[in-house]
Amino acid sequence: MSTLKPAIRILHAVAFGTALAILLPMGASAQNITLPEKLKSAGTIVVGIESTYPPMAYKDPKTNERIGVNIDLVESIARELSVKVKWEEMSFEQLMTSLTTGRIDMIGTAISDLPSRREKLTFVDYLVTGAQPFTTVAKKDTIKSEADLCGKTIGAPRTTNYYPIAQAWSEKNCVAAGKPAATINGTAGATATRLDLKQGRLDAAVLGPEFVAHLMADEPNTYALAGEPLTRTLFGFAFNKGETGLRDAVAAALTAIIKSGAYGKTLQKFGLERQAMNDVKIDAGT
Repeated sequence: MSTLKPAIRILHAVAFGTALAILLPMGASAQNITLPEKLKSAGTIVVGIESTYPPMAYKDPKTNERIGVNIDLVESIARELSVKVKWEEMSFEQLMTSLTTGRIDMIGTAISDLPSRREKLTFVDYLVTGAQPFTTVAKKDTIKSEADLCGKTIGAPRTTNYYPIAQAWSEKNCVAAGKPAATINGTAGATATRLDLKQGRLDAAVLGPEFVAHLMADEPNTYALAGEPLTRTLFGFAFNKGETGLRDAVAAALTAIIKSGAYGKTLQKFGLERQAMNDVKIDAGT
């Protein structure tokens, strides 16, 4: 997977800004992590996952095994907490409802930590991300930067924050500037977005920089960046807002993983080193 590295240049634009957050001590270890008693007794954490978003969580086409950055990180966290992971596969739309109704204990899918989501959820932030526009090589001469997106048809998964981000960007940067608005099409997901772009139904698309990097490595000479990311935010593991005990235990375990070097090795394995965080943060996404 090291072939992803050249494509990660896009992450220069999502470098950290200043954010208020709870920073956890780098000296955290399994010996001083307190796991809620009900989970400690069960010996298992139920984790909701949607395995359609490489390189974060997806199925290996050769073995159909679930793999990815989030899979490795959650398994490492579970080892720190001395529990097992029970994966619950579901659609992205089902994740938050399943969490708030108690069907799952945490969301292990790559989900952006947004203020609007913190009305019901709380997050352990673990990776820098953003909203990266891209196009096909065939159209790269006409869509060289994000400014060229005005008047174009852009796709983004309707169940993610990329969809409203693209809409808001068009209003601010196209309509308000007297340019034609971009037409934002809500797609059925990242895979559908890629297919619509390849088949010419879209001029450009907006997805996370990690997925765009994966696509560019997986299908060389097919895609091209369309300027800089439209926004910058953080991915977080999500918990019911009232379950701060589990959240803090996971944050402490992740801190230990960062200290041990396992976190860095996981990101390197999937070519996402430039998206790394130096410290674990709580509810710091913007």
